[in-house]
Amino acid sequence: IEDAAEALGASYCGRAPGTFGAAGFYSFNGNKIITTSGGGMLVTNNAATARIGRSLATQAREPAAHYEHRTVGYNYRLSNVLAGIGRAQLRVLESRVAARRAVFARYATALAELPGLTLMPEATFGSPLSRSSRWLTALLIDPAQFGATRDNVGVAMELANIESRPLWKPMHQQPVFAECRSIGGAVADALFDSGLCLPSGSALTDAEQRRVNETMQNCCAAVVHGNVPTGV
Repeated sequence: IEDAAEALGASYCGRAPGTFGAAGFYSFNGNKIITTSGGGMLVTNNAATARIGRSLATQAREPAAHYEHRTVGYNYRLSNVLAGIGRAQLRVLESRVAARRAVFARYATALAELPGLTLMPEATFGSPLSRSSRWLTALLIDPAQFGATRDNVGVAMELANIESRPLWKPMHQQPVFAECRSIGGAVADALFDSGLCLPSGSALTDAEQRRVNETMQNCCAAVVHGNVPTGV
């Protein structure tokens, strides 16, 4: 089962994420590159898998006049109205991807000379047919070099009325899974400690993005003390 929730519009070796496994899943939540306000989509080239998915999404009702259930099902289907909205938005997927990639490129240029920042790399794995959708611009902050922690920057963003968020909290740190066994976790812990998500919407304007860049620059000790050009 392939989790491609945030990968719509990306490609790996010329293929779309979500098409490598027996079944793939996309999210159409409100913050995704296209949205139906909620819900998502299962994709598969296996008729039996598709049939099971449709059944589970419609309460797993047996083909009987009365309500008959041999399996626990759910009410997890999109309405026809929301599905229609999603289908219409698929037509603008490429322009949304282009807009997100442009947002990332502007961040990469504006923040390039600030020390201690690492933007998320593009995982091409040597293939020219691989592409990130840049659905979200995330970066890592090394406080020893940058002069401020991820949390310091988050507070500065909030004071400037700019929304930013830490990277997702690892599953093994979630209280609900406190009693569960986990393997590894050091990499996820390090990313959570230093990772920050910046505003990345397709409609983000140049002026709005400049405010984000200026806030980042004002948090950097090297800029504050005049050691890095402020016009980056």
